[in-house]
Amino acid sequence: MSDPYAPRREDKFSFGLWTVGNRGRDPFGDAVRDPLPPTAAVAMLAEIGAWGVNLHDNDLVPIDAAAAERDRIVKEFAGACERHGIVVPMATVNLFYDPVFRDGAFTANDRRIRAYALQKTMTAMDLGAQLGAKIFVLWGGREGTETDACRRPDEAIKRLREAVDYLCEYSIERDFGFKFALEAKPNEPRGDIYMATTGAYLGFIETLAHPEMVGVNPEVAHEQMAGLNVLHAVAQAWEAGKLFHIDLNDQMPGRYDQDFRFGSANVKSAFWLVKFLEDVGYAGPRHFDAHAYRTEDLEGVKDFARGCMRTYLILRERARRWNADPEIQGLLSEMDGKAGGSEVAIPAPHSSRHREALLATTFDRAGLAKRGMAYEHLDQLTMEVLLGVR
Repeated sequence: MSDPYAPRREDKFSFGLWTVGNRGRDPFGDAVRDPLPPTAAVAMLAEIGAWGVNLHDNDLVPIDAAAAERDRIVKEFAGACERHGIVVPMATVNLFYDPVFRDGAFTANDRRIRAYALQKTMTAMDLGAQLGAKIFVLWGGREGTETDACRRPDEAIKRLREAVDYLCEYSIERDFGFKFALEAKPNEPRGDIYMATTGAYLGFIETLAHPEMVGVNPEVAHEQMAGLNVLHAVAQAWEAGKLFHIDLNDQMPGRYDQDFRFGSANVKSAFWLVKFLEDVGYAGPRHFDAHAYRTEDLEGVKDFARGCMRTYLILRERARRWNADPEIQGLLSEMDGKAGGSEVAIPAPHSSRHREALLATTFDRAGLAKRGMAYEHLDQLTMEVLLGVR
């Protein structure tokens, strides 16, 4: 009998070279796993049923590689992807690891560093386009401060805008067709990062020269680090037409960036997120930006990656069950108050006829205030679906 929770290509599950290749290093301890060469990572992802592999430029090509070495590495990697049927849907650039970016990249005070960051990003875009990527993520991991004495934040925003506008023009000039996805995070590795939440980036995008090319890449853990509801951030991005990519992982509230296996810490939150993505028909990659526990060896890394995909698929099945549950759907149908007697619906757009009818309507305010919503019962039914007893 086939496994109903086995991943398929149409699920569009992807992992980064930096995720399955994470060696378990942390601020208090060195690496516990051997390096995983990019071609071996591709083979492993094919083995476990993934669809795509994503990469920072320096996940694949060392930062100081000569042109001939770069070409050899890219050719070998592209060949491995072709042999194993793995695509590269997204590429990004590492503007946070090298010491040159200790004061940021696009927002650094030194204009030479800002220019170098643009150069490095353009060459990363060249690499991504060569490998077939159509999404380019920008995460400003060092675009922030420990002290606001260093620069005015509005100046940093202007510098960031100039950089994104420049990169959009480069993509247009080279006919790359990239969609840029901006990724927010409240803090770490900087004390504060300028664009702390997805909502901040949604506001920023409308100030750009090419807002149609730029969207967001919400990450579960990053929104949870800020104490926010990731579903709400994703829904706002979707409603605005800006959900270009998504990073799935998990996180305990109030902690450092943990990048746990998807659904491993907050299963109900993960359920609502999966349900939303499936209900609205999100067709983009489902990228797992997470890594295995430091306790694991290579087989444990495979368990981690399989677990991310399997949990998503289980939650998708639970979402379908939730949508088909007659008691749940009956409760939902009662919530909009159609049985309450008012025929004055709220239309769009505004009209003078409706305005006068609305102003003339008498509402039973006291009666409306007494009406129970049955949300406790609805939430319990949700838990029972999740726990497998409905």
